[in-house]
Amino acid sequence: MLLYVMVFGTLAFSLVVVAVSGYSFGEYKAAVHRGNRETALQIAEAGINYYRWHLAHSPTDYKDGTNHDGPYVHDYIDGSGVSIGSYSLVITPPSPTSSIVTVESTGWLSVQTSSQRIVRVSLGRAALTDYSFISNTDVWIGNNTSVHGPMHSNSGIRFDGVADAPITSAVATYICKPLHGEGCNNEEKPGVWGQGGPESYWSFPVPSEDFTGGTPSLTQIKDNAINGGLYFSSSGEQGWRLKFNNTGTVTASKVTATKCYKGDDLNGANNSWFCVDIKTEGSGTTYPLPANGSLYVDDITWIDGVVRGQATVGVGTGKSAIINDNITYYNGASGTDKFGIIADQDILIPHDSPDDLEVNAALFATNGSAKRYYYTGDHKDSLSIFGSVVSAGTMTWSWVSNGGATVSGYDDITLTYDSRLLSNPPGGFPVESETRLVSWEEVKN
Repeated sequence: MLLYVMVFGTLAFSLVVVAVSGYSFGEYKAAVHRGNRETALQIAEAGINYYRWHLAHSPTDYKDGTNHDGPYVHDYIDGSGVSIGSYSLVITPPSPTSSIVTVESTGWLSVQTSSQRIVRVSLGRAALTDYSFISNTDVWIGNNTSVHGPMHSNSGIRFDGVADAPITSAVATYICKPLHGEGCNNEEKPGVWGQGGPESYWSFPVPSEDFTGGTPSLTQIKDNAINGGLYFSSSGEQGWRLKFNNTGTVTASKVTATKCYKGDDLNGANNSWFCVDIKTEGSGTTYPLPANGSLYVDDITWIDGVVRGQATVGVGTGKSAIINDNITYYNGASGTDKFGIIADQDILIPHDSPDDLEVNAALFATNGSAKRYYYTGDHKDSLSIFGSVVSAGTMTWSWVSNGGATVSGYDDITLTYDSRLLSNPPGGFPVESETRLVSWEEVKN
């Protein structure tokens, strides 16, 4: 019996030892595999960081310093100076109507090339369209205005509206002028103040934003319009009307006469006649939207319609853009349509605008204001802007009394940020040179 016990006990013990050893070895191999895959992910991330650095030094180089297409393979050197793996980069440059660069980086270890990890990122450059509204001067947001998305001013903000995102000012204090209502008789005020809120969103002072890129951007849009886009010289009349159609086309016609209404302006032009409404226009010519998305007009430009595709309208030196009627997206707010207007001077809403006006666009008044003139007793119901408003001068879509009651313009205003514009404005809009991460994902392989 003792012999049987010893023999079978030894066999059982051996089986247990073999099983435990096999399990331990399997666990060790799995741990090594997991560790190698984690290192491969870090190598893939290193490839992303390398190309962000590369773009910082060569912002328009999407071929990794070569003259051929990728993938571009680089050795990965560890801290001791030894090559332990590699990463391979696939670079997708921006489309003509975007500023987003896509980088896909595959990383692996030399000792285990099968343990690859793939990271895909979108890189963009900060732009003024990162805000729902931004101004280079003092701002008064009335109690009839809701701001959905970040807002900024390089000067002070009187905020009496409702917000759901940061409201920031580049100044600690400023002198609030009488044009911004009761309590602003050239008095010193905090960078952000008022009866609106929530105040937890208010922040000041913060770094200022650069508005100087508007004129160079107009030059770029003009060059693109002449070379593959749509370029319209002076009309010889009052200006041009561009009506966007739901077929992915635009109809251009000359405005032959305007209607004039008496009103006031913040710049002191009181009891003046403002001729910014269309009275008559000539026959139109319809064009497909250009592939590069660039339209440029060397004249006053009235704009309206349904945008199907991606486009930017640049309005030339000394000229203003006028929102003639609704501007909407064919595919809605979540689609691929994207539209921008950059005017050298003002972006105006005329006297005969719709009672309920909808604008889907990024708007940039580079040397003027986004505004509507004061017309006595002329009330409109609602203005809804989905996109971004960039106004170098004082913005006003409605005029209010010192007590805050609307006396002209739109009674209810809603500014809603289009998150698709984050570091990815319509083509031709100015962007900063440094790239930043817009999106990150691991691609399963």
